[in-house]
Amino acid sequence: TASKAIIIGFNVKTEPGARRQAEIEGVDIRNYRIIYELIEDLEKAVKGLMEPVIAEVIDGHAEVRAIFRVRGGRIAGCMVQDGVVRRNSLARVLRGGETVHESRVSSLKRFQEDVREVTAGLECGIGVEKFDAWEEGDIIEAYHTEKRG
Repeated sequence: TASKAIIIGFNVKTEPGARRQAEIEGVDIRNYRIIYELIEDLEKAVKGLMEPVIAEVIDGHAEVRAIFRVRGGRIAGCMVQDGVVRRNSLARVLRGGETVHESRVSSLKRFQEDVREVTAGLECGIGVEKFDAWEEGDIIEAYHTEKRG
């Protein structure tokens, strides 16, 4: 596949059909009229100064085992299955393998006490920003992003 490829053109026009196909395939077309701009962009690419890639890193998973009503909504009573779940980490709620919500872990508790993180094998209560439509069996996937390249 040609996705993430770059086509460089100098003193040429890109046909509209070719541009549409490139967008579909994930190919970046860059046209230049000034050779110094082309050389500068190539130097940046070689030095890795162009847009860094943002990668997701999965921190852990928690399974919803019970749902509790609290002031202002509902929280999920969970068992952390693997890794670690941290307060304020990015979170994805999965139901049947499909993402039903994405935001952040807004609260994390162990035995009514606020904690910063919970590791695999431990139970906890998890609140996720702007979400309380929990169902038993939902999976909370905690992750963070990092720049690469």
